[in-house]
Amino acid sequence: MNHAQPNQVTPAAPAIPLSAAKPPHPARELWSYFSQNRGAVIGLAIIILMVLAALLADVIASHSPIEQFRDATLVPPAWQAGGSSKFLLGTDPVGRDMLSRLIHGARLSLVIGLVSVSLSLSIGILLGLLAGYCRGVVEIAIMRLMDIMLALPSLLLAVAVVAILGPGLMNAMYAIAIVMMPHYARQTRAAVITEMSRDYVSASRIAGAGPLRIMFNCVLPNCLAPLIVQATLGFSEAILDAAALGFLGLGAQPPTPEWGSMLASALEFIQSAWWVVTFPGLAILISVLAFNLMGDGLRDALDPKLKR
Repeated sequence: MNHAQPNQVTPAAPAIPLSAAKPPHPARELWSYFSQNRGAVIGLAIIILMVLAALLADVIASHSPIEQFRDATLVPPAWQAGGSSKFLLGTDPVGRDMLSRLIHGARLSLVIGLVSVSLSLSIGILLGLLAGYCRGVVEIAIMRLMDIMLALPSLLLAVAVVAILGPGLMNAMYAIAIVMMPHYARQTRAAVITEMSRDYVSASRIAGAGPLRIMFNCVLPNCLAPLIVQATLGFSEAILDAAALGFLGLGAQPPTPEWGSMLASALEFIQSAWWVVTFPGLAILISVLAFNLMGDGLRDALDPKLKR
């Protein structure tokens, strides 16, 4: 005789709160990965300080960067014997305040980096999109031109461009943009070729999307992560190239407070007045290192293969 088994009630699964099921915001997730790299956070902090100093240069700097104190030439820093609290980092050979010139030089370096990277990135993306999407003769023509530009040393190419355009700050920025453009074009082309084989591109074609819509709305957003990292690293390259051109007298012209030109004007005093060479060199070193550290952190945070 079979006895009916009592109905067994399965205990209900615990409810998952909506906050736990909700995926983290992309910006929060990016910061969580980025903040794991201490060097990248330090680099970001230095860059933020540079930006604040550049924006508030007129307020922070105690003197005009081009004001000359004829009775205070080559005054040492305030902590050294013979220094003055009026000039914390000393003065240069014509009596200009070193600290004020360094602060205004930070503004100039950031402007050079922003303009150069923006120009090279925009033109490089356009050329890379055309080469990766059109292929054939268009790709061969664009990429062979990029190969020729990459075959020349970057500084030599920048000097050649400035020699053609003429010395000056704007021409130096154009030269730096031309030098960096092939890197963005090649990287964009490689990313576009990879993305063109994806199913979503085929689906967009079937849906009737035109070439421009496919290139700019479908493919380009998925290629931006490595380009953002390369652009961040490009800032350091732009600052270095601008300093090199200024050192050679082809970039910013005196009395513009540019770090490279400050080094060039102080070379003859390298033994008698160490501060006129040391402080601009340290400014270039710290700024380039900060952008490189932040670029490495962004690469680790944006690349899924490198996420820990």
